[in-house]
Amino acid sequence: MKRNATIFFALLLSNFVLYAENDSLQIRKIFNQILSKGTCYSRLDYLSNQIGGRLSGSVEAERAVKFTFETLKKEGFDSVWLQPVMVPHWVRGAKEEAWFKDKNGKVVVSVCALGGSCATEKQGLFANVIEVNGLQEVGELGEKLRGKIVFYNRPMNPLFIKTFDAYSDAVDQRAMGAVAASKYGAVGVIVRSMGSNVDKNPHTGMMRLQNDLKQIPACAISTYDAELLSAALELDNSLKFYLKMNCETLPDVLSYNVLAQINGSEKPEEIILVGGHLDSWDNGDGAHDDGSGCVQSMEVLHTFKALGIKPKRSIRCVLFMNEENGARGGTAYANFAKENKEIHIAAIESDAGGFTPRNFCASTSEDKLRRLRGYAPLLQAYGIEEVLPSGGGVDIGPLKEQGTCLIGFGPDSQRYFDIHHTAVDTFDKVSKRELELGAGNISALVWLISEYGL
Repeated sequence: MKRNATIFFALLLSNFVLYAENDSLQIRKIFNQILSKGTCYSRLDYLSNQIGGRLSGSVEAERAVKFTFETLKKEGFDSVWLQPVMVPHWVRGAKEEAWFKDKNGKVVVSVCALGGSCATEKQGLFANVIEVNGLQEVGELGEKLRGKIVFYNRPMNPLFIKTFDAYSDAVDQRAMGAVAASKYGAVGVIVRSMGSNVDKNPHTGMMRLQNDLKQIPACAISTYDAELLSAALELDNSLKFYLKMNCETLPDVLSYNVLAQINGSEKPEEIILVGGHLDSWDNGDGAHDDGSGCVQSMEVLHTFKALGIKPKRSIRCVLFMNEENGARGGTAYANFAKENKEIHIAAIESDAGGFTPRNFCASTSEDKLRRLRGYAPLLQAYGIEEVLPSGGGVDIGPLKEQGTCLIGFGPDSQRYFDIHHTAVDTFDKVSKRELELGAGNISALVWLISEYGL
């Protein structure tokens, strides 16, 4: 009996080794295809350089929908379609102007309007400035802020090794700063950019609005100029700041999520979603945020088609519209999935730039997390170091209530907040090699989940 058990476990081990070897060979084929014949870099080139920044409601966003839909349609997948979604239409208008005067004269600074902000009066805004360290200090100052411009100058904490943690820690002042200041009669808001470096590139981003409060103009100031303004205020706290912005919110516009699917051969009702967001801010060309995620997601389906892979489960690429200033594409998609009683066993979002692969992060049960971690050794040779708990993305987040395993692709993030939401988020900042390695890892994980489930 003992001898039979030994033979059984030996056979079991040999089958496991063979199983792992076959998986490794398939994953190698996936990477070979993408690294030698991939399309994601050339597609990103077109999105970035021929279309440019793709803010929701813009002509550029409309062109991006058309380009990606037609590109996916030509591939001959089982289905390619557009999902309508009404999106906000905010426009920046003419370039912002900002300056202050110190003892040496006029100092021009680099600013950009926050997404959703109102404009200043036509002649601009000229008022005294009060510097604060965060939302709590605004509440403490209260009525002292009336008639003033509130200057939020809390930097991203450099002690956070994970830069997304530093971003999350600081971004409340951008999101809620104008609402908090308006409560006490402030006339405008300047927010230190959410950036890791000290440089001259202001970072835009979404701000929250509150209907029962007066809207006040809100801008981001570059980290370099934030330090310059702070130093000037130390010497003269009565100095005045001039700001002129020309932004406007127009009526909502009809736009689309772009979808493509390869049907599963054994369990077509089980869907694995892979996606990114097609919209971007208007000041750069959105190459990292999130053109990279879009073309990587498209590459998954392209690779399966090119290699003749027939997935056991259905693979769906979704290019979401309006992640940056409303997340309406993600909400519309989740409603569509719920209404149609679809089963999404996993959703993978790439929205952290096209940098070198480092990890995947998953919000799911302990059992499914263990299963994902079991796949990780097959990806270690290609840069994936671990599968971390807690992950996903803005667009796939609404699928959580339907029991979907939410997975975020995690590239190296140390340079991401140098360019995030700035005019320097451009195609030349993307490495072809790093972009393709990311696409390879996402494709490989999709294949593993398709083969073996969760």
